[in-house]
Amino acid sequence: MSIIQQIAEDSSPAPKRSRMEIRPTLSFSDEDKFRTVQPHNDALVVTLKIGGYDVKRVLVDQGSGAEIIYLDLYKGLKLKLEDLANSKSPLVGFDGTVVVPIGQIRLPFQAGLEVVDVEFIVVDAYSPYIAIVARPWLHAMGAISSTLHLKEKYPSGDRVEKVVGS
Repeated sequence: MSIIQQIAEDSSPAPKRSRMEIRPTLSFSDEDKFRTVQPHNDALVVTLKIGGYDVKRVLVDQGSGAEIIYLDLYKGLKLKLEDLANSKSPLVGFDGTVVVPIGQIRLPFQAGLEVVDVEFIVVDAYSPYIAIVARPWLHAMGAISSTLHLKEKYPSGDRVEKVVGS
């Protein structure tokens, strides 16, 4: 290699470093158990905004891959059945009961200041919950939930926000 080639290689600009985004750490501690009765086996049930309305009795289900809205809530949000897209995949409950969805719809879902569009499956079935949010929503929020602490935490800018179970 000639001296000129070596100087040319040495004077080439240094590679640009990618900008690293520093995200807050999501974790739970014993302090997060404050105001919970311990020990317990309660599910994480929260109040969140769906379609601009405060909705109580929303189950956060880490074990499910489907977000569900029950027909009573759908009607309560003043949405029309003709606005539903087709959804032919039946849902199977823990007891083996098969529920055929009425349809599906994408709605804005809000926790704190964070808004995520969620594809909900609408079903006409009994449930003690009004809606169920699952892994797709948790992943879209970058959230983790803890049934032990009855809380969900998610990053919002450079802070950690939380949703407390009810």
